Amino acid sequence: MDQPVGESLRDWRQRRGLSQLALALQADVSARHVSFVETGRTIPSRSMVLRLAEQLDVPLRARNRLLIAAGYAPIYPERPLDAPDLGKAYEALQQILRGHEPYPALALDRHWNLLLANDAMNVFLDDVDPALLEPPVNMMRLGLHPDGFAPRVQNLAQVRAFLLPRLARQVAATGDPELSALYEELLAYGDDEEAPLPDPADIALPVRITHRGDELCFFSTITTFGAAFDITLEGVAVEAYFPADEETTRLVGDLRR
Repeated sequence: MDQPVGESLRDWRQRRGLSQLALALQADVSARHVSFVETGRTIPSRSMVLRLAEQLDVPLRARNRLLIAAGYAPIYPERPLDAPDLGKAYEALQQILRGHEPYPALALDRHWNLLLANDAMNVFLDDVDPALLEPPVNMMRLGLHPDGFAPRVQNLAQVRAFLLPRLARQVAATGDPELSALYEELLAYGDDEEAPLPDPADIALPVRITHRGDELCFFSTITTFGAAFDITLEGVAVEAYFPADEETTRLVGDLRR
């Protein structure tokens, strides 16, 4: 049975660590009204559902579910990334990935599944178990699985110590069961040995990976669509890798020749 809208809003409020008063102040409504909505004494208007959802940073897919629970039609579309209506966004993603070469870059969905990648991503994808490259290719799994590129990551403990808490926070923030299952799976891939402290010379977490006998060192940035109104676009992120030292810059340049 679907959860009533008030109970769902209460769950999101508690997930965000807000009191009814704090949410009411943010949404510019009374705490009494928030209480009545959560207990089911008041059915919120469509605009109130959206206002509270905005203050709670509820993902668009979940906002649709809140609207349906309150008796309203969903308003946020969800289309495949290659749908004609998303053509400009798809073209922008491809342009970003191509433009980042000769360095690796990829586009991911909200579950860390690979959507697009440039040719330079082969430094990560080479020599992994072909079974892990069957769609959908999950980059979290590929990076930490013993048959993925984990054996080639020289600072694997440090990378695990960064990625697993990050995924745990994502699970806590979204309540997504697929992400929760992925997190439990990744925990089983290895012991969480104590990671070394960051090097004061590093500007971000480095990923040190061997490729054809050489060691490459990258750091990465994440880019998302601002103010997305499509569920698919909201979950898309571009991860771009940059050389963290001059030797990596030289070696990657040599790979392109």
